[in-house]
Amino acid sequence: MGIDKFNHEGYSDPTTYEALTNIHREEVAADKKAVYLPLVYVCSPYAGDIENNVKNAKAYSRYAVKENAIPVTPHLLYPKFMDDGNETEREMAMHFNYVLLGKCTELWVFGGVVSRGMAREIGVAKKRRMKIRWFDHAMKEVNEYD
Repeated sequence: MGIDKFNHEGYSDPTTYEALTNIHREEVAADKKAVYLPLVYVCSPYAGDIENNVKNAKAYSRYAVKENAIPVTPHLLYPKFMDDGNETEREMAMHFNYVLLGKCTELWVFGGVVSRGMAREIGVAKKRRMKIRWFDHAMKEVNEYD
């Protein structure tokens, strides 16, 4: 946006120029602030009732988007091409998860029950002193699970 230092008659108008420049600066700052979306790691059960757990993970990811966050939900991605039943591939996927977790600003724990894999992810997040938020199955924020 070009702000002219001169009025329509060609005279210098520093007061108007400064006011319009400040307004423009505030608008740009507001746009930058509105664009920021935190990257959050979605931690929820996968093993066991896989079909239902995948459905829930999708709902939790949609909830994160609704809450103006970018969800990272690896257990919706890696099972597409890795075998969770193969211990070597499962360990490799868990390592990938920890790398992705390190890129996130928060860990969001969903479901009310903590599986063995979730407990490992929560432990890594605590060790890294990440912010951890806890949600029940209905996606209501709660205190840490008992």
